[in-house]
Amino acid sequence: MPGVETRVAIAGLGAIGRVLARRLHDGIPGLALACVAAGDRAKAQAWLDQQGIASPVVSLAAIPDHADLAVECAPAAVIEDICRPMLEAGKAVMVLSAGALLPRPHLVELARERGGQIMVPTGALLGLDAVTAAAEGKINSVRMTTRKPPKGLVGAPHLVANNISVEGLNAPKLVFSGNAREAAAGFPANVNVAAALSLAGIGPDQTTIDIWADPAVERNCHTIEVEADSARFSLTIENIPSENPKTGKITALSALAALRKLHAPLRVGT
Repeated sequence: MPGVETRVAIAGLGAIGRVLARRLHDGIPGLALACVAAGDRAKAQAWLDQQGIASPVVSLAAIPDHADLAVECAPAAVIEDICRPMLEAGKAVMVLSAGALLPRPHLVELARERGGQIMVPTGALLGLDAVTAAAEGKINSVRMTTRKPPKGLVGAPHLVANNISVEGLNAPKLVFSGNAREAAAGFPANVNVAAALSLAGIGPDQTTIDIWADPAVERNCHTIEVEADSARFSLTIENIPSENPKTGKITALSALAALRKLHAPLRVGT
């Protein structure tokens, strides 16, 4: 609304959080950087000082005292500690670790009860507008194929638990085939895109995904195929990894675009 400024907190100051903090500091109409929360508060403060960004570094529990909206840019394991205080205060959270929402439907219920809101930006995927539109009718199937450089998958719980190695590959290797709920649990740092896709469409149990470790690709590649009563479509995106190989550069830009829409005089997209 005109004249209203949204106070934004950045929860997590890694590859994505730093981009958002810089952009908010530089200025986005209607938005203000209210505070930052990070696991290593001293390191976060040192980075803010280096960048010339004046922002308090606070605990996760204190974010509602400073902000109207928190952007979650942290490891999926702490999503509860970020979302719960904000939602209990009837405030908003933008969640980038969409996979962590799947086993936590109580957070959505909490948002409903307290008048808060959880926002999931498009992130490293594309076409969620089309999927959400198709979901107003009937979607018959949603299938996703992800190909990533092997180094971007190293350490994933599914690989560790099943003793699957992606080292020294000279050909693509299928490392997972299943539904989005299973993928989110097995690859919490890699396939938030699949979780977002499932939330936009027919749910995590009906959305299927194949994950490949592919030494021939340098980008994080995602293809989705949707069959619905309103349309049939397939979409492919190749994302350039950020300084964190598990995350594409476009993820931070997607969050910025979603933030900018909050007060934009013209909003494009569903």
